[in-house]
Amino acid sequence: MTLPTSEPILYRAGIGSSTGVVDADPVSTEVVRHSLNSAANQMKRALIRTAFSPVIYEVLDFAVAIYDRQIRLLAQAPSLPFFMGTMNFCVEAAVEAVGGEERLDPGDIILYNYPYGTGSHPQDAAVVMPVFVDGAELVGYTTTKGHWLDIGGKDPYSTDTVDVHQEGTIFPGVKLFRKGELVEDILRMATANSRVPKMVAGDINAEVAAVRVGAAGLLRVINRYGLEAFAASVERMFDHGEAVVRSYFEKIPDGRYVGRGEMDDDGISDAPVPFEIVVEVDGSTVRLDYSGAPDAQVGPINCPIASTVSASRIAITMLAGGGEAPNEGHFRPIEVVARPGSMFHPEPPSPCFLYGWPAMQSLEVIYDAVSKVMPEAVPACSGGDICALVWWGIREETSEPWADGSPHPVGQGAHAHGDGASSLIHHAEAATRFSPTEVWEARNPWLLEKIELAPDSCGPGKHRGGLGVDMHFHMIEDAYVTAAVERTKNEPWGLEGGLPARPNCGMLYHVDGTTEPVAKATRLAVPKGATLVLQNGGGGGYGPPSERDPKAVHEDLREGYITEGHAREHYPHAFE
Repeated sequence: MTLPTSEPILYRAGIGSSTGVVDADPVSTEVVRHSLNSAANQMKRALIRTAFSPVIYEVLDFAVAIYDRQIRLLAQAPSLPFFMGTMNFCVEAAVEAVGGEERLDPGDIILYNYPYGTGSHPQDAAVVMPVFVDGAELVGYTTTKGHWLDIGGKDPYSTDTVDVHQEGTIFPGVKLFRKGELVEDILRMATANSRVPKMVAGDINAEVAAVRVGAAGLLRVINRYGLEAFAASVERMFDHGEAVVRSYFEKIPDGRYVGRGEMDDDGISDAPVPFEIVVEVDGSTVRLDYSGAPDAQVGPINCPIASTVSASRIAITMLAGGGEAPNEGHFRPIEVVARPGSMFHPEPPSPCFLYGWPAMQSLEVIYDAVSKVMPEAVPACSGGDICALVWWGIREETSEPWADGSPHPVGQGAHAHGDGASSLIHHAEAATRFSPTEVWEARNPWLLEKIELAPDSCGPGKHRGGLGVDMHFHMIEDAYVTAAVERTKNEPWGLEGGLPARPNCGMLYHVDGTTEPVAKATRLAVPKGATLVLQNGGGGGYGPPSERDPKAVHEDLREGYITEGHAREHYPHAFE
């Protein structure tokens, strides 16, 4: 179903109430900033230590953050970068859903997973806790968003949904705790709508523990300095973050730069879905314009505005943030424009289960646009995907339900300063990881027969791209899997004369010797004895291959990164 679109809407970070010069001691400001970051990291550690699901405690498929009363980002721990720009949308929508801040009480905790507010599929459930000083004055919020392995969609993970109602049970902003007391009916509803209720219940309790730890950490900082001095330090902290990013943008020539990308398909049909993003630079402000994107798609590759904004913030702050932990100030120079009803701003009931896949492509497209004016500032295209697999089934010995899921690594693009990195999770999820083999094989009914860098998967160039990875999952019990593998039709591009790399590929090898290609596939049966193979893509090269140092070519040969045939084809000068 395609809905009519509206006029584009501009989104930007709030500037708050600060005016003029902020009178805050710089040393105290730095202590406050690091104390807030420490509180966010304590939230992260509490969540990891108490979560039930490997997707949280191993993969780190979550975010934790602290906001002030105006819902401006104070601190976020390193976890899933992709959630970085979405959490303010979660807090705003959750508070609005329960009637606004005047309906909040100390001890309240809100559960919210409506995709058009969280920017995610329903499995990414947000928990929001208002924080009060002395039980009276609202001073901010702590929040988590973590991936629940199943929340009652038509399948635990899907690539072929046609409306949001197939994608999972929706909690549109309800109080999970009211004045510190658990609302048991809400918890019962969440677990009743899950195929793995014990794991979901454990993860809900872990998210609750995390926001409470964060609330205590925020109050410690405020009580140490007093609310007035704390507020002044926050404004100075925001101003500094804004200045860091603006100082970078000022180096980019003013202009309008267009990047183009393409999705393999929408999960329903096989037709590719091209799109473009315009990067407009005006002084120290950058506007990312998605208004030229196609209308919302029939299949679930629609990206809600919260994640569109977040992808934009990731792309820019990774270039301009100076390696600092982000706060609201870093986002102020970034503007995002999108059309309601389009693929990057879908409206109900458009499906959006695979929201992250166009968002990941948008990062690559934004860098493609920037490369038109500053190729030395951005990398070539990476493998461009997380090649996600989500598994589930019933264990043979215990008849207990099980589920697990993970992103998988790809090669990163080369750049002006060197080769691309090999075997890393896509930069949209740069702080996440896949589980250790020992954990995977202990918890799940498979053997990981192979995980190795794939020779020749890198894009040739003066600086070669990073290598992709081959992974072989051999099943020892019957199972189901949903695979979400993108960029199987388009090679990761090179820059400045660099050549493309190997695209992503999946293949299922059946017991009878037949094979079946795997890209986007929902509830694919993987019987006992079958092997699912991921061949994850590499990164594009940078600069002409003819300019690569012969010593580097022969070093790659010695390490097994490339074969002799590949070397002689692309680097003949190394054999003269």
